[in-house]
Amino acid sequence: MPISSNVALGERVQIFHPDLVNLYGCRIGDDTKIGTFVEIQKGVEIGARCKVSSHSFLCEGVTLEDEVFIGHGVMFTNDKVPRATAGGALQTEADWQVIPTRVCHGASIGSGAAILCGITIGAGAVIGAGAVVTHDVPPAATVAGVPARLLSR
Repeated sequence: MPISSNVALGERVQIFHPDLVNLYGCRIGDDTKIGTFVEIQKGVEIGARCKVSSHSFLCEGVTLEDEVFIGHGVMFTNDKVPRATAGGALQTEADWQVIPTRVCHGASIGSGAAILCGITIGAGAVIGAGAVVTHDVPPAATVAGVPARLLSR
C-alpha cells in the first residue's frame, strides 16, 4: 500500500494520486498538498500549508516547517558518507546515524535542487532550481548554483 497505516495525516491534506506515492512513518500537517511520485520516509515531519511537488524525495531526518514549498524533483540526503556495506555486510540501520535537516517557515526550494544533510534553510529563504545546498542558508536569503552561493539577502 503506497500510504502506510502509520502515516499521520492532518486535516484537508491533498494527495493527488494516492496510488503513486510512497509514504510511511511520517507526519503531514493540515492543508498540505503532496504531488505524484513523491516518497516521504519515516520520521519526516511536514508542517501545515506546505506543497511537495511531484518526483521529490524526503528522507528520514527532514523537517519542513509550515508553508514550505518543495519544487519538482527535489532530493534530500541524510548521510554525509553513504556506504552500502559495513564490514563486508550490507548496512543496517544500526550502522549509521541520521543527520537531520530543517527547512524553516515559508522557505521555497526550486525544482531539481539537492539538499545535503545537516543544514538549516532559514525562514523565507529561496533556493534556486538545480542548486546543490551544502551549507546553512540564512533567513530571507536567495541562493543558487552548484554549490549554492548567496545571491541576495
